[in-house]
Amino acid sequence: MTANSAIVSASALAAELAGPRPPVLLDVRWQLGGPNQRPAYDAGHLPGAVYVDLDRELAGPPGAGGRHPLPDPEEFGAVMRRAGVCADVPVVVYDGGQGWAAARAWWLLRWSGHRQVSVLDGGLAAWTAAGGAVTSEPPAPVQGDFKPTPGAMGLLDADGAAALAREGVLLDARAGERYRGEVEPIDPVGGHIPGALSAPTADNTGPDGLLLPAAELRARFAGLGATGGAPVGVYCGSGVSGAHEVLALEVAGIGAALYAGSWSEWSADPQRPVATGPDPQ
Repeated sequence: MTANSAIVSASALAAELAGPRPPVLLDVRWQLGGPNQRPAYDAGHLPGAVYVDLDRELAGPPGAGGRHPLPDPEEFGAVMRRAGVCADVPVVVYDGGQGWAAARAWWLLRWSGHRQVSVLDGGLAAWTAAGGAVTSEPPAPVQGDFKPTPGAMGLLDADGAAALAREGVLLDARAGERYRGEVEPIDPVGGHIPGALSAPTADNTGPDGLLLPAAELRARFAGLGATGGAPVGVYCGSGVSGAHEVLALEVAGIGAALYAGSWSEWSADPQRPVATGPDPQ
C-alpha cells in the first residue's frame, strides 16, 4: 500500500498482486441513476476482481433511511465472504475512476471492522493508463471468513448531523448548486442542513482523477475549519460521494463521521429545517 493505506496507486497495486500476499479485489463500478455496470465489468476487469453491486449489496432497500441506507450487517458480511474477503487479508476496491462507489465499499468495510482496506487511486482508468491488464474471465473466489463488527468508523444519524453542524464541522459533499438549493435533481427539496459547509467532493481530485496530495487536502479542509481539533462529519445525497470525502479526510489525517442517510433522508422529513443560499445558516 501507499504510505497512507486508505489509497493505493496503480503501480503499487501491481506490485502487491505479484507478491506473496495479494489483496482481494472488488470491482464496485456504479453510475448514479444510470445503467447497472455489470456488463462493463463482464467486458473487462482487473484479473481476479469480484463485482459488487452498490445498489443491492452495499445498501439496504431505499426508504425512510434514504436512497442508500446501510445494508444489514449480516447480509453485507455474506456478500463479502462470497467475494473472498477474509479478516486478515488486504482488500483493494476500485470503480470506473470517480472513486465514489469504491469509497462507499471502503467505508463499509472499515466501519464493519476490516483494518486493511484501500481504494485504488484513480480506479480502473488509472490502472489501464499505467498498462495494467484487464480480463473478461470470471473470477473464482475462495469463500472468505470476514464477519462484520460495526462501529469502527464514525456514523451519524439525522440528529447527530444537526448537532455537529452547530457544535463541530459538518461538510456537505454535494455539488455547490445543490447545497445552495438552486437545483435538486433527485431529492424532494434543495438546500442544506443548517450550519453545514459546502465542500464538494469533486474538488478533492485533480484533472487526472487522482486524489490531491495529502498536504493539499489538509490545506483545503483547514480552510473549512476541519483540522481535527473539532469533530468533523460529512454528508452528501445518499452516503456515496460523502464516503469519498471521508476518504479524502482520512488521507489528510483527519478522522470524520459519515451521515449515511444524508440529504435523501434529511429532506424526506418536512419537519426538518432546510437552509438555502451560499451561507451555512
